[in-house]
Amino acid sequence: MKVARVAFYVSALGFLVVGLRELLTGFEENRCSMTYMFEYPEYRRVALPRRMARSYPAYGLYLYGEGLYAQETRHLKLTGTPVLFLPGNAGSYKQARSLGSVALRKAENVEGGIHLNVFTVDFNEELVALYGGSLLRQTHFLHESIKAILRLYKHLKTPPQSVAIVGHSMGGVVARALFTLPRFNPHLVSLIITQASPHLAPVLGLDPFLLEFYAAVRQKWVNQANKLRNVTVLSIGGGYRDYQVRSGLTSLPCPPGDPNKLSLVVTAVPRTWVSTDHLSIVWCKELVLATVRAFFDLINTEIRQFTDNSDRKLSVLNHHFMRHPVRMVGDIQDTFVSFSDFPEAWTEVNTLRLSYSTPTEGHVRYFLFALSSRRTAYSHFYCRSNNLETSSWVFGCVQRNGSSCVKAVDLSSGTELLPPYKVLILRLGDLSAVSHLVVSASNLNGKPGTVECEWQRQEAQTLTVSVPHVLSLGFTASEVLVNSSGLLHNIQLLHFHQVYQAFRISLVSQCKVTKDRLPSVYRMKVPWFREDSFTTVSVPSVAEISGMLHTSRPDNTSSVLLQLHTAPNCQYKVSVRTSLPKVLGQALRFCGPMVPVYTAVTLFLACGGQLLSVLKSRGTVDMSQAVAAGLQPHKINLPVYVLSVFLSWFQEVWSILSLPPVDTLPPTFPDGTLHEGLLSPEDWPHLLSPLIYIFGAAVAYWGSTLLRLLIQIISLVLAPLHRPSVSRDCGTLRTRTLLFISLCLVVVGGASCGALAIFTSSLLHLYRVVRLQMTERSLRHMLNLAPQKPKPADNGSADTEAWNGAKDFSNAPLLSECALQEVRTDLQLHFSMSAVFMLPVMLGMPSLLHWIRNLRFSTQLDPDPLWPHTVPLIFAYLLLINCNSSNLSSSRLLPLVSLLPLPLAVTMATFSSLHLYRITYFLSAALVPLALCCLF
Repeated sequence: MKVARVAFYVSALGFLVVGLRELLTGFEENRCSMTYMFEYPEYRRVALPRRMARSYPAYGLYLYGEGLYAQETRHLKLTGTPVLFLPGNAGSYKQARSLGSVALRKAENVEGGIHLNVFTVDFNEELVALYGGSLLRQTHFLHESIKAILRLYKHLKTPPQSVAIVGHSMGGVVARALFTLPRFNPHLVSLIITQASPHLAPVLGLDPFLLEFYAAVRQKWVNQANKLRNVTVLSIGGGYRDYQVRSGLTSLPCPPGDPNKLSLVVTAVPRTWVSTDHLSIVWCKELVLATVRAFFDLINTEIRQFTDNSDRKLSVLNHHFMRHPVRMVGDIQDTFVSFSDFPEAWTEVNTLRLSYSTPTEGHVRYFLFALSSRRTAYSHFYCRSNNLETSSWVFGCVQRNGSSCVKAVDLSSGTELLPPYKVLILRLGDLSAVSHLVVSASNLNGKPGTVECEWQRQEAQTLTVSVPHVLSLGFTASEVLVNSSGLLHNIQLLHFHQVYQAFRISLVSQCKVTKDRLPSVYRMKVPWFREDSFTTVSVPSVAEISGMLHTSRPDNTSSVLLQLHTAPNCQYKVSVRTSLPKVLGQALRFCGPMVPVYTAVTLFLACGGQLLSVLKSRGTVDMSQAVAAGLQPHKINLPVYVLSVFLSWFQEVWSILSLPPVDTLPPTFPDGTLHEGLLSPEDWPHLLSPLIYIFGAAVAYWGSTLLRLLIQIISLVLAPLHRPSVSRDCGTLRTRTLLFISLCLVVVGGASCGALAIFTSSLLHLYRVVRLQMTERSLRHMLNLAPQKPKPADNGSADTEAWNGAKDFSNAPLLSECALQEVRTDLQLHFSMSAVFMLPVMLGMPSLLHWIRNLRFSTQLDPDPLWPHTVPLIFAYLLLINCNSSNLSSSRLLPLVSLLPLPLAVTMATFSSLHLYRITYFLSAALVPLALCCLF
């Protein structure tokens, strides 16, 4: 039985490690280019009003500068456009150097002296993603900082009235929280760009202040969306490299149809096309360049400040972050384009496909495609060019002169930039006013390039394939063969729409003729969210794509599209196979916050099992056996689902009673809202909850084993410092000492930090466990050294009489065996308790670290998330130090207390998946009655 138990938990740990490995390493290598400073960076502190400096001693405001610019701005006489950078969780204000340095280099090439003044806020590197007590304080300081920045421009004739904000991680959430302040003027912020900011929900809800902060921000931006409709916000997720904040959380929660709230993943940003981790998204050169270019395009050159025109802001952001067409919407352009009359520069194409390579010397070349003979047979015109200059290159002819076009309209606005070339797809049904298409293959700069165009029938270019079921575990594959007679093929991946699905998509290309070709581009296109990914390969080649989603499908009208920009006359074999490691990685990515909940559930039930064993047999079982018995899905997962369904029927009555709703994981839909007729976010995690329960039980099993090993090592180290003991009461406290320590810890918790007091009391209990371990070892050694006399045969001899006379001598080992059994019973009981006691300590560790880091500013943690639990947990911990199995078994409360762990565990699993801090509430509800068993 023991071997089977260990084998099961070894297997569970193996699956957990595989999932963690896929989550932490199962992505592409970092292909971001580093941003470098050309001169030494300087951060000039901006003096703040005395009242503000006293109120926020840990925070500061700085202006970034380098070289000559830093010297020119040392007196803070500024003439640029203000941009404010906000660091995130444990982030440094010096992270602004990438944005500031690139902005300075960009300003050198801009006429008129237009430049950016990049400010940055020092939030003292606070752990605001884990401790939410500082978020409101940071928001108020940000408000004051914006007003201080704008005061620096009062000497100008037309001073700026607003600032643009770039917020990294939690800094982006704080930027949106500005609008919840009662005295905040919304016109002070013209634009917010957030990088890897978890807008939908916190990654881990470790304290109530963090959840309350998010609720206030969400209520403001969702319920009062009409008042904030003109505020432009762009949220950028880091992709799969960012395992700290999954990209689905970066989606902005807002009503559908708001054009000024944009969410996307960095892999879909033109000229970037890379995934970034949580830190590299700040310094990734490709993304920083896109951000700086957008800022300069947003400046109104007449007033030298950011434009207030929402349409212009939307056009610029769309250009740099979404599609990157030839020109931005709203740019002034001529209605018609005229061409010079050079007949030798014109060539009419009568074939179905054009492939043309420009020579190295500069020349002018135009290709003319007649529409009249193609409208009925074809639906689209596809063209691509590896000349990536953002200039007009495809036109619709409205007036001809012989074999050339005289007047045309520009059709290049729909151009989309891909990694190796730009692509334009025209729908022939929209070109009724033109007679011919004109493609410019001019090479004025002398750089060689290639242009490929063809007529297409959309239905002939589209294939469908059903993806394998997620439970196929990779044993079956769906395949499709593409005989590429064209340049573009679309493969519809049917039934691929949920975040827990994960596939390995392999693409093998083969060509009959070996020659130089443009590379192929494989695009994973997700219609309901801007999370497209691109893979560029040469031809022929073998490539593998990870088929995973950041968000689930919000409706039944779309599915994932695999778009192949192929080489002509080549064959492509596409194979889709479920990947078990990637499925496990997705399960941890989206349901990972539930693992600590089920770890607590397992330890809870293990402790309850020990209490039942004491009640029935006055003894305990081995700790590993007790923890293994804590895995009871039939008693947890099924009641949790039934309770969730039941409460959903009586949701209104439940809310009238002011009781908390059933906890659910953050929505996986892009806008954070629920959609009817689909597997909702409340439902699909229930399907994965048994797997997450097994992962949580594995963490509890091996964590308790590690704790036990650690205690044994500590007992060996401390043994020379203690006198050997054979009493089960070793490590206990006298009543007066217990009261004195309790009062001291309560005072310490109230005057400084509750987590510190709880941590100290857990150490006292841990010392009790260490002393029990020492005593158990001492008694074992005594039994091994005790003399053992073999009992002679009962033949009435003198030896028999001598043995009977020595009975009193043999009683000592028997007494030692009884004492050893009592100590072992108490040791296993306290082992189980110490594992449970570690949970509040771990949940309170972020607030303890925050308090330690801010000791030089304040000796009291305000607000303190653990203050409601300080008194009950301290008294429970200290009372249980003196507890033993004999006291418990004789307690009148034990029959009732032993029944509490199971219902509390079910309630914990129902209401704590998002609000992790509620675990401490349930622990208090169980430990306080258990402590009372020691008294009554």
